[in-house]
Amino acid sequence: MQEIKENPIQSSSISNNWTREDKAYVVIIAKGRFPHHDIPLRYLKKASYIVCCDGAANDFISDGGIPDAIVGDGDSISEEYKSRFAHILHRDPDQETNDLTKSVRFCVSQGKKDIIIIGGTGKREDHTIGNISLLAEYVNIANVRMLTNYGIFTPINSNTTFESYKGEKLSIFSIDSKIISTKGLRFELVDRALTNWWQGTLNESLGDSFSIDTTGRLIIFQVYNLLD
Repeated sequence: MQEIKENPIQSSSISNNWTREDKAYVVIIAKGRFPHHDIPLRYLKKASYIVCCDGAANDFISDGGIPDAIVGDGDSISEEYKSRFAHILHRDPDQETNDLTKSVRFCVSQGKKDIIIIGGTGKREDHTIGNISLLAEYVNIANVRMLTNYGIFTPINSNTTFESYKGEKLSIFSIDSKIISTKGLRFELVDRALTNWWQGTLNESLGDSFSIDTTGRLIIFQVYNLLD
């Protein structure tokens, strides 16, 4: 069965997809670079529930934000905010994973499975690569996407059709090196396994949708429309 992924990165779709009125979603704020692009900021503004990784809580609260939950091991949040927001601080001492994964697991445990991540990239490159790769771990438990200042990462693990527009820039990153076929792209993949992340980069959509057939885990990056 082909899953359809709506495209929230066109300016016209923000009012129709994943809004408070249509479909409640959670925004998780990670400790990377806080976005300045209008699209992730609009999603944050319309979120039905906001979770801060504890490393991101200090700046978000200091800038006037009020999270619904703060998740992590509690080692990064200030003592003032730790006391003030003790009622929404959910400590997770697990040292085998990071605060982003703890936040995703917390949301899922609360029945909140439609998740937008912001602040997942933009600072240390090892953190950025790690956070992006974690999307492939979340795909089995949540409908999760990561928005940056430049575009949106979406993990998939089955045949999927994406809403798009002619000329949309995109890249395909393969986690499992399984066979991939595409339709609707400038550089089509036909029964090909990608063995390195660079091999699926810098492609382009030919129309208002494109499809990817796969049985493995992929992470798709779609660049924002320059008109947004």
